[in-house]
Amino acid sequence: METSGDLVERRIFPVAIDRCAESPVVLLEGPRTVGKSTLLMALAGRLGGDVLDLDDVDMRTAVRRDPAAMVDGPGPVLIDEYQHAPIVLDAIKARLNRSSRPGQFVLTGSARHESLPRAAQALTGRLQRLPVLPLSQVELEHSESDLLLGLLNGPAEAIVAPASTSTRQDYVDRVARGGFPLALAAHDASARSRWIDEWVRLTLERDVEELSRVRQAHLLPLVLERLAGQTAQVLNGAQLAGDLGINERTARDYIRLLEAVFLVRMLPSWDRTLTKRTTARPKAHLIDSGVAARLLRLTSDKLASKDPAVLTQFGHLLESFVVGEVLAQASWTDGISSAGHWRTRDGVEVDLVIETDDGRVVAFEIKAASRASGSDFPGLRSLRDHLGDAFIAGVVLYTGARSYTYEDRLHVMPIDRLWQA
Repeated sequence: METSGDLVERRIFPVAIDRCAESPVVLLEGPRTVGKSTLLMALAGRLGGDVLDLDDVDMRTAVRRDPAAMVDGPGPVLIDEYQHAPIVLDAIKARLNRSSRPGQFVLTGSARHESLPRAAQALTGRLQRLPVLPLSQVELEHSESDLLLGLLNGPAEAIVAPASTSTRQDYVDRVARGGFPLALAAHDASARSRWIDEWVRLTLERDVEELSRVRQAHLLPLVLERLAGQTAQVLNGAQLAGDLGINERTARDYIRLLEAVFLVRMLPSWDRTLTKRTTARPKAHLIDSGVAARLLRLTSDKLASKDPAVLTQFGHLLESFVVGEVLAQASWTDGISSAGHWRTRDGVEVDLVIETDDGRVVAFEIKAASRASGSDFPGLRSLRDHLGDAFIAGVVLYTGARSYTYEDRLHVMPIDRLWQA
């Protein structure tokens, strides 16, 4: 497994090339040090044009002094970490007012576009956003596998696969490592832990500070730690606020900040089910299972133990890991319109639902067990019955070895089918 970010071919790269042929501005957004700069340089090599690195203080100063001059030129302009000088967006808007031809700008940002008011207003309707996520297992294994697309195109063919050889320890190790290139490149687990600690600190101290002056900034690490403990669970903002001794509105403001800098992913409730019994609360997922494991001080050795509390935590971390893998595949798949979790007020739930533009649905239930049983299917079965023919496939992903069909449009597959053909 290659672990250096510049040695891994990103599956989002050809998608970005295509988007540049369609839109005047393409925005690549994701966490800091996830590989956006490397991807931007690769795009510059393919498209030509100048790269303005706004992480560089001198370049940032020059852009702030005369943004119009810096974005002028015949070829595409590629701007790394644009949020450091959002005034550049006004200059981009002015240039687009003269010409809206495709492929003029490629931006990267480590803050969500909607969290920057100037950005959200300046380029409305003129840019396409692409997520750059932690490295997926497909990318790390240099695999051609694409389970999500296979399920959408033909579940009967996608289910056929040789028995998995992955052990529980293999899954534990992948969950604990996560997908950040520099964390994966660390020479041992201790070095990886130190890197994650510093990455979290810098993200909280620098990136959050750029977005908002937080009155009680010392609480942000505590909010993040609590969310790590709640990863893959329906968000309970009142409980989190009570644990920290703050009001619920403040807690939700902090959560939005953590989401804005890609530390946390809020998976929304998915509700196209013609029922009023669906809960509206999102599920909280940390953006990377390795970061979540480190915040909880769970090493591979601890996660491999049979302690009941640790087994529960591993189940939650595994769910966040798998959700991240599926959403990575969704990011480079055309025609995906929405993703969320489905949960009714009487407790029937599905961990992840993916819907296409034409209304087809594929759903996933994620289990840390090596055997699938009838108790794993009520949510998928209920969703299938609600949606009828729009329901293409429901899959229980588990740590066992065999792939098989359980009943009509409901299947069981090893988790590693996500990255092994």
